[in-house]
Amino acid sequence: MHPERNAHDLILRGARVIDPSQNIDRVTDVRFTAGVVAAIGEQLQPGPSTEVRDLRGQVLTPGLIDLHTHVYWGGTAISVDAVALARSSATATFVDAGTAGAGNFPGFRKHVIEPSLPVRILPLLNLSYAGIFAFSSQVMVGECEDLRLLDLNECVRVVQENADLIVGIKVRVGRGASGNSGIAPLDMALEVAEAVGLPLMAHLDHPPPSRLDVSSRLRAGDILTHCFRPFPNAPSLHGGGVRPEILAARERGVIFDIGHGGGSCGFATSRAMLAAGFKPDVISSDVHILSIAGPAFDLLHTLGKFHALGMTLPEVVACATLNAARAIRRPELGTLKPGVGTDASVFEVISEPTEYRDVVGEVAHSNSRLQARGLVLAGRWWT
Repeated sequence: MHPERNAHDLILRGARVIDPSQNIDRVTDVRFTAGVVAAIGEQLQPGPSTEVRDLRGQVLTPGLIDLHTHVYWGGTAISVDAVALARSSATATFVDAGTAGAGNFPGFRKHVIEPSLPVRILPLLNLSYAGIFAFSSQVMVGECEDLRLLDLNECVRVVQENADLIVGIKVRVGRGASGNSGIAPLDMALEVAEAVGLPLMAHLDHPPPSRLDVSSRLRAGDILTHCFRPFPNAPSLHGGGVRPEILAARERGVIFDIGHGGGSCGFATSRAMLAAGFKPDVISSDVHILSIAGPAFDLLHTLGKFHALGMTLPEVVACATLNAARAIRRPELGTLKPGVGTDASVFEVISEPTEYRDVVGEVAHSNSRLQARGLVLAGRWWT
């Protein structure tokens, strides 16, 4: 590494620092030196070459992690540009939720993931050889409809060859994603995940299969995305409460991720689940070509929705830092621990009337919204 880069010193002054990994929620300073957090404390003293940024009135967190995105931009119709989105949403890490499969993963790595640095993209590998190859307002074909596209050996090979990047396996099932293949792709994906020792993220849309079919198969550490989707396949009971299979899955250690997207998060479901004391483990945007202009927009907007629904700011931050890092087994992310943390997100809580919309058009009102103000990547203020 270049010696000047090693020597860079940055102090972020006077923000409200929220770091759930260290139970920190206070106004203080954060110093990055040589690419990592060096200290957290009041009135940190700069040296002659220290860059100092005044962040009073703003919120500083570990680099936000969006656990469900689609960012194979230019390679697949579903995808959006992670670098542009990082700037507008103060998001440091994008977990790509299976946009690429074994057949096109090398292009994703070479043409998008590597050139996007220091914005971090960590992919889940799609069970389908072709990945999500037909997802747009014009053409929509589920990648798991044709079992001929599902080659378990190829998935294992590509994971092993890209073990530095790939953080899990992704499968999409439901009437839209797997059609007449039903639950079979999920069983195949679980076999791949077990073989490579990684978690599985499961998408479920309209039945069949049912939420019971899917949730009962998931293991500890697997991720059920779209966890607060509206009827049908909602996790809540009519009249209130949580379905028994969902409670059993949480007891087993399954991770529940919002994965908002264009059709997968409803306010009615969310209110019912929160009223029952069932909070999401992870809040993610599922930002893609059909959700980036609404209703998901980006990670900060999605976090703002759950803040409006009654979760505290530290709770929603935990869902996009500490908990998201645990879900992908990357404990060095989602933290500002000295000697470990390398990224930070900065945003402001803007006090103004705000309307949020869910995927069925219901409106929730809030007195605030979250606005991106900056990003630290690899210890440097990123512009």
